[in-house]
Amino acid sequence: MTITDPAPARGTLGAAINTRTAAPVLDVTIPVYNEERDLEQCLRRLHSYLCSTFPHPFRITVADNASTDSTLRTAERVARELREVKVVHFPEKGRGNALRKVWLESPAPVLAYMDVDLSTDLAALAPLLAPLISGHSDLAIGTRLDRNSRVVRGPKREFISRSYNLLLHSVMGAHFSDAQCGFKAIRSDVARKILPHTLDNAWFFDTELLVLAEKCGLRVHEVPVDWTDDPDSSVDLVQTALADLRGMVRLSRDLLSGRIPVPELRAALARGPLPASSRAQEQSRSASLFGQLIRFGSIGAASTLAYLVIFLLCRGLMDPQLANFLALLITAVANTAANRRFTFGIQGNLHAGRHHFEGLLVFGIGLALTSGALAAVHSITTPDRWLELATVTAANLAGTALRFLLFRLWVFRRRTPPAASALSAEASAADTSIPGTSLAETSLTETAR
Repeated sequence: MTITDPAPARGTLGAAINTRTAAPVLDVTIPVYNEERDLEQCLRRLHSYLCSTFPHPFRITVADNASTDSTLRTAERVARELREVKVVHFPEKGRGNALRKVWLESPAPVLAYMDVDLSTDLAALAPLLAPLISGHSDLAIGTRLDRNSRVVRGPKREFISRSYNLLLHSVMGAHFSDAQCGFKAIRSDVARKILPHTLDNAWFFDTELLVLAEKCGLRVHEVPVDWTDDPDSSVDLVQTALADLRGMVRLSRDLLSGRIPVPELRAALARGPLPASSRAQEQSRSASLFGQLIRFGSIGAASTLAYLVIFLLCRGLMDPQLANFLALLITAVANTAANRRFTFGIQGNLHAGRHHFEGLLVFGIGLALTSGALAAVHSITTPDRWLELATVTAANLAGTALRFLLFRLWVFRRRTPPAASALSAEASAADTSIPGTSLAETSLTETAR
């Protein structure tokens, strides 16, 4: 079913939304699969709440995902009674698929979704939507993991949720607190830019959307929610968790391979730099030491495994020093590229040549360690293949630790641009040259001149 309502004026990215329109300002999507028992109560409760609290035109879209019970008939019956309720049917299952298609078709400038069980207290809806309408934020999510949230759910779901979000923070460098809370909203101008680059059609869609939004420099607003677990939920927690892990691997691969054009999206969507963007605390790029260690360690483990395989393959054809050189060179180039993008969050080709050159210098240090270790063991004894392997592995691990320090403190350290340094020095000089005059007053004076 195609939605053809006229669209309100949307304005530019980041601008306040025009709410003086007869067309829907808000479109709340309820994705459903075999929810005949809860759907009607959900729609009537949500419709009543929006009528009494939301001061602008709205729409509720039921996105039926191949239901085999009477869910679709129930939705259509309620829609005939409540004119703000629309129904869309999809022949294939998948919450992500339904949300992507509905949101790309919707004329509303603010798009939201919530689960049919309405586990989240609707009182959180106004603070969820306000920053999007004002232009302050690009996405908004409900979070059950904030200290101000009030949540009622079992220990199993609590453990899985917190473990999953910890993985996202540690491995993927995410900063949002709760990926899977079924209570989110996004501006349509932003959605139209990033949704075509999402692939997941099921539960990982939320995570993919949020990770991509953060990579593109969008602002994600979080709202602590009151949330009550639905004991009759049909969600298979184990299968969903496994699917999410597979999604993390696939999304990491997409980001590393460049399938998703993050630099271009960031240039089109990211907010401009702050006036004081030269300050170190505002330049942090995936700067959490713990998160960097986790990501570096994951890449290092893969690199070490690849190194061992290449070393063993080459060792059958050449002497150990040459085999070590080739194995280390191949894995070092790949390791630098992966850490540049994944561990330290550097997108695009800016300074890529310098980074790889400095990475090769770091590789030289690692080569010296492993070559020295091989030479030492050969000077003591005539080692067999496995003693050689153990020697280069131990030396490679020591080189890995040194490589992380050099990557963090030298190769990928954020340099202060010369122009910013000059501006900062000029501002400092101006601030100290006029006793009793603040920097802001000095700037205003210079502008007036």
